Amino acid sequence: MERDSSFSAETAGVLSGDCDALAGVTVIICASCRNETGSDGHARAGELLAEDTRRAASGENIRIRTVECLGNCKRRLSAAILRDGCWSYVFGDLTATSGPDLVAGAKLFATSTDGLIPWRGRPDCLKRGLVARVPPLDLLKDQI
Repeated sequence: MERDSSFSAETAGVLSGDCDALAGVTVIICASCRNETGSDGHARAGELLAEDTRRAASGENIRIRTVECLGNCKRRLSAAILRDGCWSYVFGDLTATSGPDLVAGAKLFATSTDGLIPWRGRPDCLKRGLVARVPPLDLLKDQI
């Protein structure tokens, strides 16, 4: 279970039930990702995942963005979930229909009081597909 006691609810700045909480969450999808066959066909699987995520987020206050490459090519379809002032997450091994799972993860993240996506309730593809968790820069302490 992911826990970091150095990241408090006050630091996260989002309490459960905050209706504006989703405004601080962004899902970034690698639009250049190919499907499992490595096909160069268009629309690319990453573009399809972005469309699926936008549909799933319709009516929600979640930012959905695309980038050309997240550099996670060995894990195929990739996305990241970021929240202002919190840890950032990178996921791989997604499918073109993982959009609802990304939105569910973003909602969990938005209401988290410790700045982490809770393990409990996280969609399976966001458990199995976790590639990295990156701390916010202001949390890092120089070890000189």
